[in-house]
Amino acid sequence: MLSAAHDILSHKRTSGNQSHVDPGPTPIPHNSSSRFDCNSVSTAAVLLADILPTLVIKLLAPLGLHLLPYSPRVLVSGICAAGSFVLVAFSHSVGTSLCGVVFASISSGLGEVTFLSLTAFYPSYFLLLTSPEAQDPGGEEEAESAARQPLIRTEAPESKPGSSSSLSLRERWTVFKGLLWYIVPLVVVYFAEYFINQGLFELLFFWNTSLSHAQQYRWYQMLYQAGVFASRSSLRCCRIRFTWALALLQCLNLVFLLADVWFGFLPSIYLVFLIILYEGLLGGAAYVNTFHNIALETSDEHREFAMAATCISDTLGISLSGLLALPLHDFLCQLS
Repeated sequence: MLSAAHDILSHKRTSGNQSHVDPGPTPIPHNSSSRFDCNSVSTAAVLLADILPTLVIKLLAPLGLHLLPYSPRVLVSGICAAGSFVLVAFSHSVGTSLCGVVFASISSGLGEVTFLSLTAFYPSYFLLLTSPEAQDPGGEEEAESAARQPLIRTEAPESKPGSSSSLSLRERWTVFKGLLWYIVPLVVVYFAEYFINQGLFELLFFWNTSLSHAQQYRWYQMLYQAGVFASRSSLRCCRIRFTWALALLQCLNLVFLLADVWFGFLPSIYLVFLIILYEGLLGGAAYVNTFHNIALETSDEHREFAMAATCISDTLGISLSGLLALPLHDFLCQLS
């Protein structure tokens, strides 16, 4: 949904419910008096529609979501995901499209909390989250056997002794305070990268290329996601214990690209492509290493709750970035 944010806000519908996006290399600015080619509404609006429902779900999840069995959660998440794509694809207005984005957010938030919590029950989930030297050779066959079992089945574990459902509020608060060392840097990382993605991508527009504004925006989003995918899959190669370093590097990315938006000193879009790919690598590494460190350093009885509680980190950072990106967009687009 975020990759389509520029199209959702700028598209026009023609007969047959087909989106019309100008394919030409010379886009027409929405605000001809501005030094930037801006939509009337920032792409951060799509970000907020995509993240606020997720934030609500993740805030409530540690309090009582464990009372709902996993199978219905997965079903609801899947239905919302399918409905979101159908709604956006056949919508005739920005408002209807944003409703579809909200359904995607519900699916994402509920799904992330559910599947991260399930890692406490299925050893196979940790095959990619555990370095080879940390694995128990004797338990590898058991984990691989578990990987072949269906995730949703009648005997799927809905609870287990010592799981998060048996933790008192005092125990939950104690565990949560211990997680702040992991939560805060992840919040900072996601704040910086989504401030870039939804606050600056739209303004990082190069006129001297064959790509239209919408096409440039899609390339930015694709390269970011490619970096995230690569780094989230690299845990066997590199484990980062101090995620604060990643937060600092991501903040430097934000400052650098914000300076480029203001001064326009980067001569080529390909330099921006490289920076965005690097941004995605940092974000993905911060995410996977945070949860990997938690998986290794929390006890079995606390792990399910710890995974669900730490989910709030990325969502909180993204929400804050969206709230700040909206006024930044309005300010910069008013500059002549």
